[in-house]
Amino acid sequence: MLNLNGCSAGAASLRLAKDLAENNRGARVLVACVELTIVAFRGPEEDYPNRLISQAVFGDGAGTVIVGADAVHPVERALFEMVSASQTTIPATDGVLNMHLTEAGLDGHIFTRELVPLAAQQIEQCLTDAFQPLGIMSHGTKWNDMFFVVHPGLRGIMDHIDRALRLDPGKLAASRAVLREYRNMLGATLIFVLNEQRRRMEEVGETGEWGVMMGFGPGFTVETMVLHAVASNLRNKI
Repeated sequence: MLNLNGCSAGAASLRLAKDLAENNRGARVLVACVELTIVAFRGPEEDYPNRLISQAVFGDGAGTVIVGADAVHPVERALFEMVSASQTTIPATDGVLNMHLTEAGLDGHIFTRELVPLAAQQIEQCLTDAFQPLGIMSHGTKWNDMFFVVHPGLRGIMDHIDRALRLDPGKLAASRAVLREYRNMLGATLIFVLNEQRRRMEEVGETGEWGVMMGFGPGFTVETMVLHAVASNLRNKI
């Protein structure tokens, strides 16, 4: 069980599931992310209206993923291969995004002005550190050649990421669609984004062999996972 991991919980749980599946022959790991942000809802306090505005950004949600190694064909059809995963904690940022269990229940503080540019400033270095050891970048792969499964957090974060990576319009469409329809569901959000990206590759025809999954959470922590799309299975609708 992972608690108080905030928005990075989805990526962190998939990273742990990958380790379990790869190191236990025949294992199939069920990852279940359940977020009930309503438990943190409060009425007007001294921080009104900022607290009510921040609470309006969040929503409840739940999602599941089955993770395994060495798929049994044709019974199982993997959609995405999790190639590598890493976790980076940015020094001296513990006050930017934090969560606390108080007498009144779960509480947290997000300093948006610091958080939004911080995520964008760190993302390219995290991507470079993840892809360079695999030799992918040396073959001319650019960020716009990839697909993105990014925890949306806030709209401003995605806007800054677009600019920082010089992404073409629509590269973060899956993240933006989930935020628009369901709001920020903390750890469960990334599973919704992963499913939306799968749908777009199956039904809309979006392409991309290599991709990246990213989650952001308390710390300030960045979870980065390199994904490889199993193209033949994505073309066959499930």
